[in-house]
Amino acid sequence: MISFDDTEIAFKIKSNADLKRAYWLFKIIGSPTMVKVGKWFTNTALKIGLPIKGIIKKTIFKQFCGGETIKDCSKTITVLGDFGVGTILDYSVEGKTSEEDFDATVDEIISTIYAAKENQNIPFAVFKVTGISRFSILEKANELTALLTDEEKLALDTTISRIDKICSEAFKNNVSVFIDAEESWIQDTIDRITVEMMRKYNRERAIVFNTLQMYRHDRIDYLNQEITTARKENFHYGIKLVRGAYMEKERERAKQKGYPSPIQPDKITCDNDFDKALAIIAENIDCLALCAGSHNEQSALTLIDLLEKKGISKNDNRIYFAQLLGMSDHISYNLSHEGYNVAKYVPYGPIKEVMPYLLRRADENTSVAGQTGRELSLIMKERKRRTSQK
Repeated sequence: MISFDDTEIAFKIKSNADLKRAYWLFKIIGSPTMVKVGKWFTNTALKIGLPIKGIIKKTIFKQFCGGETIKDCSKTITVLGDFGVGTILDYSVEGKTSEEDFDATVDEIISTIYAAKENQNIPFAVFKVTGISRFSILEKANELTALLTDEEKLALDTTISRIDKICSEAFKNNVSVFIDAEESWIQDTIDRITVEMMRKYNRERAIVFNTLQMYRHDRIDYLNQEITTARKENFHYGIKLVRGAYMEKERERAKQKGYPSPIQPDKITCDNDFDKALAIIAENIDCLALCAGSHNEQSALTLIDLLEKKGISKNDNRIYFAQLLGMSDHISYNLSHEGYNVAKYVPYGPIKEVMPYLLRRADENTSVAGQTGRELSLIMKERKRRTSQK
């Protein structure tokens, strides 16, 4: 039986200095007040040009990012690979709005596909549609009754062309690509485009993956509907399964606009639906592929149990576990040690432009009950173990 408490395996990749840095980072992240003050100071310092990039690079950036460029990530990719863990290069630049920036982002995402083709330690590519499109276009297209102007239709067509360009390169290079989920009020647009890409490129295997956020109470019905569609139309459906990252924003918007919240009533219901989705996917693995993106130990154990019951090999290339770089190493490395397919999301990009991602990561760690405490307790356990062996 796999144990997620084996800190020697979990932190074998980390030096004593790495553990010390991680300890203090999670200590800070565990305090909502410290996170709030830190966000204000960091944003202010960057705006007025204070020389804090060096500090950021040696601390939070080093913990959660691979580097500023694909080349910078080479060491991280190699080290992860040495321990049987793959890399998912995630170009985490946010907030761009110009067509030139969108096109440049497309080129960067395609560069990650080429990197994956050349390196067996990179099993997937990934991108967010809002990184290559105006949010407002996706939002208006989400309302099927809304009439788009000619200019808006052109903008939506351009977005679809960009997505197709990425998926086409993924297909040509035999590299699977995740299309991330986003806010519910643009997600129907993303879902429709993603499924069109699957129809086009997933005839032989899952190249294009859609992302299902199980904090939404309608995703089990959606999953069953999509499996029916995939079987009927004879294509493979790639699924990245996550709990989700926009809960507070979703609830607030639903309250402001007076519509029922799309969010699960509580964490238990969300957890139950996540595990229910795992069971449905395992039952239909002949036409599906799964990346289970989760920092939840119980869900990892649930998937392990399902694989055993269904007679699915632990290294079946249709099944991956995934966690974020710098988090839940006790899950990632213990799974890999037991022979399961595991990958880490490795964000990268210029420090200033990746800061929104990093600050959101700090917020999420603060708000997820028990996450930071679990990380700290495991780090402390490993530091104690190392000290006792001296």
